[in-house]
Amino acid sequence: MILALLLVFFSQMVIGVPLYASLLFTGLVGLLVTGNVTLIRVIPQQFFGGMDVFSLMAIPFFILVGNLMNRSGLTDRLIDFSRLLIGSVRGGLGYVNVVAGIILAGVNGSAAADASALGSILIPAMEKEGFPKAYAAGLTAGSSLIGPIIPPSIFMIIYASMTNTSVGGLFIAGILPGIVLGMAFMVMNWLYSRRYNLPVNDPKEVRKEAKNILKRASIALIAPFIIIGGIVTGVVTPTESGALAVVYCLIAGWLVTRELTLISLWEAIYETLRLTSAVFLIMGAATVVGWFLKWERVTHKFASLLVSMGLLDHPWLLLVVLSLITFVIGMFMEEVAVLTLLTPIFYPLAMKAGVDPFHFGIVMTLNVTIALITPPVGACNYIVAAVGKVPLGDLFREIWPFISVAMVVLLAIITFPFITVTLPRILGL
Repeated sequence: MILALLLVFFSQMVIGVPLYASLLFTGLVGLLVTGNVTLIRVIPQQFFGGMDVFSLMAIPFFILVGNLMNRSGLTDRLIDFSRLLIGSVRGGLGYVNVVAGIILAGVNGSAAADASALGSILIPAMEKEGFPKAYAAGLTAGSSLIGPIIPPSIFMIIYASMTNTSVGGLFIAGILPGIVLGMAFMVMNWLYSRRYNLPVNDPKEVRKEAKNILKRASIALIAPFIIIGGIVTGVVTPTESGALAVVYCLIAGWLVTRELTLISLWEAIYETLRLTSAVFLIMGAATVVGWFLKWERVTHKFASLLVSMGLLDHPWLLLVVLSLITFVIGMFMEEVAVLTLLTPIFYPLAMKAGVDPFHFGIVMTLNVTIALITPPVGACNYIVAAVGKVPLGDLFREIWPFISVAMVVLLAIITFPFITVTLPRILGL
């Protein structure tokens, strides 16, 4: 039956049916195949129940913060600040790309928003400095992966809502893995810059404006401190920190940068509504399919298979196997759907194997984040190809080294759990 439902689902996607509708139709077919027509009443219950979760209220705020940052000139200030931090080094704009990705990650929690903001500015600049355009686009897509790992993170909020895990604890657990991922891309850029003898960038103009850049960037850097600082200190919840950051970005955009207009505000709100609606519709539809899988005891059968293989006695190997499954599925399915469908199945198994819930949350988050740059579906590839005017085929060929680096970081995080659990334990989260 499961193979038949997979065929139904992928056939819907092939003919262009929206993802949430494909999931709902698959769930409907599954319920009808059981022969118990009364189960159809479960669809609206689970559909709305999957969206009616309090912790998910933080998602639209973080998406709106990112959109406001991009439209109020705050993102440009952060990129200038990154240039100032890097200084005069070979392949300097490659490092700027990664550093800017790390800083932006502390604002919106969205890889797509980071890819759009970084790509539109840095891909043309990197090409001018001597980087091949496809490599510049690949590095931009790779840097965008840091967004959902360093707090705040939309994926972490979804995971926490499904597993009753502390959102604040997950956020803190993602700080070190996000930095490790950024350092890995920096090492890759260092090797690439020397292999192809890229020129040393000339930051004279940036240095001349150092004081002005620091002054301008200080306004933008307050937003990440509002979000992360408020959550770490326990003064506000993640949802409240997102709301405060929205208010701050509105004030900064109107009164400080003066680049936020009523038209750009409406565009930011519209984009937020569009993205939030897409996320919530997919979550609701995936919850219907997830309920059906539980009803058919797929989780139990899958757990029995892993037990018979002895994987629950080897947590490291279990996480590797689950990551491989997620990687393959993530190549052909939207990331929110992957996270929503697989978390209820994988989470109980990881807990039985003794895996820390924060550690498993970061592993799952990084898994579905890598899917954002994995062909053929990876959304960030399409974004950077569009904003950077890069042929998609060239980017698909160039992206695999970045996927490999991200997979190596994932393996390191699986192998060394202290990377994820140290900070939450120190802070008592």
